[in-house]
Amino acid sequence: MFERHTTPRLLAALRTRPVVLVNGPRQAGKSTLARWIAEGPHQATYVTFDDAVTLAAARNDPGGFLDARTGNLVLDEVQKVTDLFPAIKLRVDRDRRPGRFLLTGSADVLLLPNLSESLAGRVEIHTLWPLSQGEIEGVREGFIDAVFGEGALPLDIEPEPWPSLVERIVRGGYPEVVGGPKGLDREEWFRAYVTTILQREIRSISEVAGLTALPDLLMVLAARATGLVNYAELSRSTTLPQTTLKRYMALLRLIFIVETLPAWLVNTSQRLIKSPKLLLTDTGLLTHLRGHAAESLLTRRDLVGPLLETFVAAELRKQAGWSRTRPALHHFRTTEGREVDIVLEARTGRLVGIEVTASATPGAADFKSLALLAEVAGKRFHRGILLYTGTQAVPFGENLFALPVSALWRVASEQARAA
Repeated sequence: MFERHTTPRLLAALRTRPVVLVNGPRQAGKSTLARWIAEGPHQATYVTFDDAVTLAAARNDPGGFLDARTGNLVLDEVQKVTDLFPAIKLRVDRDRRPGRFLLTGSADVLLLPNLSESLAGRVEIHTLWPLSQGEIEGVREGFIDAVFGEGALPLDIEPEPWPSLVERIVRGGYPEVVGGPKGLDREEWFRAYVTTILQREIRSISEVAGLTALPDLLMVLAARATGLVNYAELSRSTTLPQTTLKRYMALLRLIFIVETLPAWLVNTSQRLIKSPKLLLTDTGLLTHLRGHAAESLLTRRDLVGPLLETFVAAELRKQAGWSRTRPALHHFRTTEGREVDIVLEARTGRLVGIEVTASATPGAADFKSLALLAEVAGKRFHRGILLYTGTQAVPFGENLFALPVSALWRVASEQARAA
């Protein structure tokens, strides 16, 4: 079992909140983590609704199902039994002892109003994404807190060889792919995964008819990953009405396959794009959908750009969940086409801009958009970072740095550096 960096916050939540929900994509490791918690640090009865008999019993009598079990409960894949949420609410209102219910779900309950409203004020929500690079390597990353810190950035960062970086991108972070047996057919695994989530997962939580267009839509979205969301253009490309497209996009976001990165906006004379950016949440899945193999990517850096940007965004999204800073992620783009791939915004308003390039030899031109962001943000701008595929960590002007992509997982947390 991989050690998950969100575990300490999850256990802390169980000591103070009556209901804790861990959601995230299928096969991200939620069930494994929940079972480990139930059997170890937080003694509880583990129940999974992937079991058909258990699922039928809970649907038939949600209140009786809960009352038949004493002590703390872990309810796995709880989105399958929507009637359980009001029943849990009723019992929590009678007894608010912390740690009573640990729930897991493969759907984002914040996008399901009836479910989120049932537990409003009673539940703490944590998202478990596929494995981060630090979780794979067994180290706790501290990149986000380092770039937001006041101290100097570490410049002695071990770079990642290009073939190894491509391998990380193609592999992605799903535990079964990362830790699977030697010789695992990744393409077959991802093919089965897509079939499962589109034909079973979405249908189990949605009453939307005519979902046969979803596989083709997912392929179209993969081809446009890291681009702006443009429903008019997508409608022309897919011949789907925009209303249908938006419903389908909501479903793909609901199951954590697609996410959108909102634009960073501020009152300024600069004309800024307001559209969100489209991302897929795992590069292993993205490379599968785009039909790229590691062998072709090794010699075609021009194909790697969107994959590398997706990889960086995914790593930052994961780290944001356990960093002290816990920044929000945005993108920045002007109507003239100047853009910063990712803008990290701390709760204090402080900003760090992240640019990503597959180039191994960055130059001053690569920092023009970061410099523009610094100008627009003013005193809120803290640092600009260019993550690239070369080997050196180099200052490139005031508060501007070029760092190898490996800084994402090789800049350790302060605790690890002090050990």
